[in-house]
Amino acid sequence: MLLSLWRAGYAQQTAAPAYEKRKLQVAEVNLVSSYYEQGGKNSAVTGGIGSEYLRDYAQSFDLVLKSTDRRNREHTVVFDFNLDHYTSASSDQIDPLTVSSASRSDTHIYPAISWNVRDDVRRVTKGISLAYSTEYDYKSYGVNLNFSKLSADNNREVSLKAGAFFDTWTVILPAELRPEGYGSGAHGDRDPVDHKPRNSYNLGLSVSQVINKRLQAFFTVEPAFQQGLLSTPFHRMYFNDGSETVERLPGSRLKLPVGLRLHYFLGDRFIVRTFYRYYIDNWGMKAHTVNLELPIKVTSFVSLSPFYRYSNQTAVRYFAPYGEHKPTDRYYTSDYDISGFHSQFFGMGIRLAPPGGLLGIGHWQSVELRYGRYNRSAGMGMQANSLTLLAKFK
Repeated sequence: MLLSLWRAGYAQQTAAPAYEKRKLQVAEVNLVSSYYEQGGKNSAVTGGIGSEYLRDYAQSFDLVLKSTDRRNREHTVVFDFNLDHYTSASSDQIDPLTVSSASRSDTHIYPAISWNVRDDVRRVTKGISLAYSTEYDYKSYGVNLNFSKLSADNNREVSLKAGAFFDTWTVILPAELRPEGYGSGAHGDRDPVDHKPRNSYNLGLSVSQVINKRLQAFFTVEPAFQQGLLSTPFHRMYFNDGSETVERLPGSRLKLPVGLRLHYFLGDRFIVRTFYRYYIDNWGMKAHTVNLELPIKVTSFVSLSPFYRYSNQTAVRYFAPYGEHKPTDRYYTSDYDISGFHSQFFGMGIRLAPPGGLLGIGHWQSVELRYGRYNRSAGMGMQANSLTLLAKFK
């Protein structure tokens, strides 16, 4: 949807092109590889204390196919396949007495397919996407619908989207809190384990506007509603009287993020990209996020993109650190991801896009390497590094 901002920025008011009917053909291939590593000392698995060390290797493959029908409408089909493999020190503490718990390491697979139809005569784009996701403790099925309409001068686009995800979670409990006969959830364990639903529904309204030749704006509001098992049952909770249980959170959550993006073109070599998002939900969290990116065109085919993001959020009303909840509390969590903190994410990207293709390969349009560093509030000990490589073929 954000790509519509760029399309609108370079569009001009022209007559509808005279297409010829084309069969489905490969238009673009994207390959993405990334590495992520984090460390910290506030693991929710052990009640808000303990190692958060995690490594994640991710691979993504996008295949974009396009065709034109007899009514001169452009059809785009995208096959998206993603795979993450991670190892987690905190998850290994779900069952610390075993050699390896069910979630010490796992592979997350999430393919998706989407179909969009663009009608330049009516200035309308509409589409649908289907998604599937699986990991050791959950499965998810998702569907999204989208619709957008360009203005007559192609300088404004209004977009609507709606989606739903239907998840099933395996209720894995910490080893010491499992009832007699309750399974671990590990492969090969025949003892029964509960399964619970978690459903998510989201809407989105966005407006992109070309203000002048240099400035473009994009506004979005995306309310979302979740219902079902929203707590993580293998997150331990320690009360102030020394007793222990598992995390408990309400069975529904309403979220409302609102965002504004501005792109300003400073001549031929510089672009200023800014973004602000405000977030609020009915669990008591409020958050502000500001992002700045400054792509710099060093040569005709080399560009650098330094970026910086700052976020600040308040804690949900159910959060308290290790050992500070009362047994009489109705809901409780010591998950620092939904605590109050501020964070910074900064780094640099470099992109190569020579006119004749990379390494003499004409279809290899570009390659981009991005490094990012993430830090949370002083005293929390949470930090992370990420490295991403993107190759685009056309």
